[in-house]
Amino acid sequence: MARLTGTEYGALVEQAPIMIWRADGSAACDYFNERWLEFTGRTLEQELGDGWAEGVHPEDRHRCLSIYREAFERREVFEMEYRLRRHDGDYCWVFDRGVPLFAPADQFVGYVGSCVDVTERVVGRELIRRAAEQDLQSLRGLLTICSHCKKIRDGMGQWQRLESYLAGHSRADFSHGICPHCLEEHFPEC
Repeated sequence: MARLTGTEYGALVEQAPIMIWRADGSAACDYFNERWLEFTGRTLEQELGDGWAEGVHPEDRHRCLSIYREAFERREVFEMEYRLRRHDGDYCWVFDRGVPLFAPADQFVGYVGSCVDVTERVVGRELIRRAAEQDLQSLRGLLTICSHCKKIRDGMGQWQRLESYLAGHSRADFSHGICPHCLEEHFPEC
């Protein structure tokens, strides 16, 4: 396996298709790669220290910083999603993973992390959640059903055939058949 030169390594880190950051042992960020700076539209000087947190959505900032700082105290890997302001002012969801850095002799020296834009995944997950919630809403409630003919009384007090009611309140399609019990009881000759 060939080793990278310092120049090659630098190019690799700067041009990687992910945002990379580094923090020193005090949790102050001291490096962001070109992808991070391109994404945020800010300078390295603006991002250094805790400056990067200015780009975190106000609703996510406290949780984000709490996870970040608690991981530093415990020197543990962390993962989180939060909204980060993009260079055009829009907020995008990013997945951020940080891992502790140790020098020889296990001396803790800080963290290195990477972020990827997961906006499409988060939006898709929310759409699925909303669709599931709508499906659940359509299934909730108490239905009055006739114990003899199995018609359902709707919200207007009208009695409808089960199939008609369900067709109007769901996306289900129906087919009819005869269960083995009814086949034996009503059509013994079959």
